[in-house]
Amino acid sequence: MDFIRINAADNVAVAIHDVEAGASFDINGVSIITQTKVPAGHKVALEDMDEGADIIKYGFPIGHLLAPVQKGGLIDHTNLKTNLEGLLDYTYEPDLTETKPADTPAYFKGYRRKDGRAGVRNELWIIPTVGCVNGVVQNIQKLFEKELDLYPSIEKVIAFPHNYGCSQLGGDHENTRNILADMVHHPNAAGVLVVALGCENNQLGAFRELVGPVDETRVKFMESQKIQGDEVEYGLGLLREIAAAAKDDRREDVPISELKVGLKCGGSDGFSGITANPLLGRFSDWVVAQGGTTVLTEVPEMFGAETILMARCQDEATFDRTVHLINDFKAYFMKNDQPVYENPSPGNKAGGISTLEEKSLGCTQKSGSSIVRDVLLYGERLKTKGLNLLSAPGNDLVASTALAAAGCQIVLFTTGRGTPFGTFVPTAKISTNSTLAANKPLWIDFNAGAIVDGTEAEEVDKAFIDFVIETASGTLVNNEKSGYSEIAIFKSGVTL
Repeated sequence: MDFIRINAADNVAVAIHDVEAGASFDINGVSIITQTKVPAGHKVALEDMDEGADIIKYGFPIGHLLAPVQKGGLIDHTNLKTNLEGLLDYTYEPDLTETKPADTPAYFKGYRRKDGRAGVRNELWIIPTVGCVNGVVQNIQKLFEKELDLYPSIEKVIAFPHNYGCSQLGGDHENTRNILADMVHHPNAAGVLVVALGCENNQLGAFRELVGPVDETRVKFMESQKIQGDEVEYGLGLLREIAAAAKDDRREDVPISELKVGLKCGGSDGFSGITANPLLGRFSDWVVAQGGTTVLTEVPEMFGAETILMARCQDEATFDRTVHLINDFKAYFMKNDQPVYENPSPGNKAGGISTLEEKSLGCTQKSGSSIVRDVLLYGERLKTKGLNLLSAPGNDLVASTALAAAGCQIVLFTTGRGTPFGTFVPTAKISTNSTLAANKPLWIDFNAGAIVDGTEAEEVDKAFIDFVIETASGTLVNNEKSGYSEIAIFKSGVTL
C-alpha cells in the first residue's frame, strides 16, 4: 500500500511512506502522478483544485487552499488554511448509538481499596502542598527506597515535586488544591504522605478539609515548620506506618467495569487518525461495553470536530455542558489575545497535519462511537461511567495529569513523533507508525502502525486489549521503567 483514502468523500489521500515525484498510482480508482515528493503522512491531491477549494479528509472539510493544486500535488500547511474562526452557535441534533453490553465480562488483576474502588498499582506517594518542601519529599523518597524490600506489598515510592501551592490567586490556587486533593484519593496509591511547609497559601488545615474523610492508616499529613528536629526522619516514620498498614494488599480479579482510562495524544502525525487514534476509539467502545469508563480531554483539539461529540451527548443538559466546555476554552484564548485556532504544532506539521480541523478530526477518534455521558470541569473527579469529556488544555503533561486526577488508573497516549514522559499513573505510548516504534523502543509500548503495515485491525485490537489488561494487572510501561512520573498543574493567572 502506498496511499490510503480514508473516506470515499475525501479529495486527498495520505502517503503511507515517502513517495518520490513522478510516481504513478491508482488510488481507489483514481489515477495520479505525484507532482513532487510526498513525505509519509502527508496529503496528495486526487483532483485538480482551485484556490479556495475545501480539502476533504475523514469525510469533512479540514481547510481551504491558498493556491491552486494539480492532481498529484502535495497539500500541507504551506498551502492550506483553516476554515475556523470565532465563537459559534450550536444546536443539539442528537445522533446516538447505544453501545451493546459485552456478552462476556473481562477482568484485570487489581487492588481493591477499602472504599470499594480499584487501583492498578500499589505505590506510596509523597505529595507536597507547596514547592518549598520539594527537597524534603525527595529526600524522604530516597531514604525509603533503601527500605522498600522490607515492604513487599509496596511496588514503588514516588515523590511528586511541583512549583505551586503559594503565590497563586483565585483559579490558579484552586487548581493546585483540587489536583493535589484528587491525588490523595487516587486508588493507585496504597497510601499517601502529604507534606506541608506551614506558611504557604495552601494551608494544611484548609487542604485537609478539601480532601475530606480518608483512611487515616493510609493517608497521613505533616507540617514541617511544626516539627522539632529532622522533618525528613519524621516523614520517613510516617511512611513506614503507611507501608505497614498496606502489608496485606494483594492483587485480585477486578472487572473491567471498574477500569477508568484516559485518552490522550501528542506529537501527532498524518497516521494518528488512521492507526492509533481509531485503535483507541475501538478500545474505548470495548471498555464502555464492559461497563467501564473512558475520558477524552484536550479541548483545543476538539475545535473543528466538536459538533461530532455534541451529537453524541446523551441529552440536552450534557450537550449544554459540552457547548460550555468548547466556548469557555475559546474565550480563554481570546481573553489572552491569542488566536483560537493557532494549532497544529511544528512537529504536527512536519508529520503531515496542516490545520486544526485535521488534527481535531483525528484526535476525537480516540473517543470511538459511544454516547457522551458526562462533562467534567478541570480538577473534577469521575462520577459517571461510560465516555466522559474533561476540560483541560492540549499540553501533554497538564492534560495527562488532569486525566489521572479525574480518577483514571491508566492514560493511553498516542503519538507519531514520540515522547518519554509520564504522569502519576501508567502512561502508555502507542505509536502511529512502525518506524517510530522501531527507533524508540524505550518510549513506545505498543505499535498501532502495524495496521498500515498489513496486520488486520481486529488482530491489533485484540493484542491491544491484552496489552492494557496486562498493564492494569501490574506489567510496567516504559515511563514507569524509566522512573518518569511527574505532575503539571494548569495555570493562567497572576503569580505574586
